[in-house]
Amino acid sequence: MIDHRIFPLLRCPTCGLRPLIVEDHGLRCPRCQAYYPFCDGYLDLMPRGAAFDYVSKYVTDEEQLAAELDYRELAPPLLAAGVRDRTLRRLMRWRKTDVVLDNGCGTAKYAVWNAKYVGLMVGSDPATLFADEAVRTVTLVKADSRVLPFADNSFDKVFAIDILEHFPLPVIDAYLAETARVLRPGGRMLAFSNTRERSPIQPLIDVSRKIGRLFVKAGVYDFEREKLRKSDHIKALATWEDVVAAFERAGLRPVKVVFWNSLFTTFVEHVLMKLGEAVIGRVRGRTPTTDVPARVSAGTAREIRARRRMRGYLRQKGPVYYALLAVTLLMELDLWLFGWMRCGSYFILVEKPRA
Repeated sequence: MIDHRIFPLLRCPTCGLRPLIVEDHGLRCPRCQAYYPFCDGYLDLMPRGAAFDYVSKYVTDEEQLAAELDYRELAPPLLAAGVRDRTLRRLMRWRKTDVVLDNGCGTAKYAVWNAKYVGLMVGSDPATLFADEAVRTVTLVKADSRVLPFADNSFDKVFAIDILEHFPLPVIDAYLAETARVLRPGGRMLAFSNTRERSPIQPLIDVSRKIGRLFVKAGVYDFEREKLRKSDHIKALATWEDVVAAFERAGLRPVKVVFWNSLFTTFVEHVLMKLGEAVIGRVRGRTPTTDVPARVSAGTAREIRARRRMRGYLRQKGPVYYALLAVTLLMELDLWLFGWMRCGSYFILVEKPRA
C-alpha cells in the first residue's frame, strides 16, 4: 500500500531536492531527473548511482534469505517478538496523530502490529523481504538508511528493532545522523539492539544454553536458522558507553533505558520452544508444507513446517494462542525484574532536542 500522504514528506535521495513530481507509475526528481517507480506495494527510493562500502547481506543475499526465512506470513506478536512489541508500545506512547518511521523494517512486522495506533506508519528497508500483510497495510519504501528519502523533520517518532548490531561504526553514525535529520524537534526514537557485554546473571542464563546444546548434540533440533539470521552481526557498539556516545554524536539525547537480562527468555527460546518446534515439525498434519524450499537444511525445514502449522493454530485465537501469550508474559518478566541491570541487550529511548 502506498499512502499518498507520504508524497509531501519525500525528497530525492540522489540529489536532495524536494518536492518530487508524481507521475502515473512513479516519482521523478525535476532537477536530476532520477526516476523512482511504484513497485508491487512499495516505492523504490534507493539513491541512483550511489556506491557504498558496506552492503547488508539482506540485500546481497536477498533471494537466498527469501527462501530460508519464511517471511511472507506474519504470526501474532508473541514470544520474543511480542516482548519487543509490547515494550515498543509502552515506551513510545503512540498517538493517533503520529507520523512514524520503522527505519530498517525488515518484514515490517512491527510496523504492521502498530499501524492502527498511529496516523501514518512508514516502513523503510533496502531489502524488499516485506510480509504480505505489510504490503497490504503499511506504506513501504525501499531505501538506504544512510541517505533517507525524506525531508528534514518529517516524523514524530522513529523506531529501529534489531538493526544497529548489523552495522560497522561508520554506518551506525550515518544511520543515526539521518534518523535525527528526519525526526522532528522533540520527537523520539526507540532502538532495540545489543552489545558484547555479559549479564551479571549470565551463569544462570547459560544453564538454558547448555541444556539446548545437549538437545542439539542428541539431534533433537538445531539452531541453523538462527545462525543464518545472526550471521552478519558485528556489534560495533561493544559497550553501553559506545551506545550512548553514538546517539549523542547524532544529537539524540537518551531519555530511558531498559536492559533485557534474558533469564526466562533464554529457557523459552533455547529449550521450550525448540522442543515444541521439533515435535510439531515432525508430526504430519493437514497444514500444507510441500512448498518448503528443497535446499534448506533438515532442521530449518522442520522449523519452517512447525512455524507454519503454529500460525494456523494462532489464527484461531484458541488455547495455543493464550498459552503462548502466557509464555510471552513470562519472558517479559526479564524486563520488569532485571531491566535495571546492565547487560548486552537493551531498549533505549532517545529524544531530538528542541531548538
